[in-house]
Amino acid sequence: MKKVTSSNAENMLQDIYSTIMNFPITFRDKVNHECAWSTPTFYRKARDPKSLSNAEKEKIVAVLDETFQTLWNYFEKYRKH
Repeated sequence: MKKVTSSNAENMLQDIYSTIMNFPITFRDKVNHECAWSTPTFYRKARDPKSLSNAEKEKIVAVLDETFQTLWNYFEKYRKH
């Protein structure tokens, strides 16, 4: 799957949109890396929630928290202080 990239970093809307569109791909890739899964394994496990061990569930939540925090921090540049 191809990642959406921003052609103009000065376009706030394009930057926000493309970064949000890339979030699921980034999340999937990090889960795959941390759990030592392939992409087909990720989608197979996503369809069958009974296939997840407790350790995998904990790792997925940790990756989610880390990925969301990175996203939040990235958008900090658009918030007024």
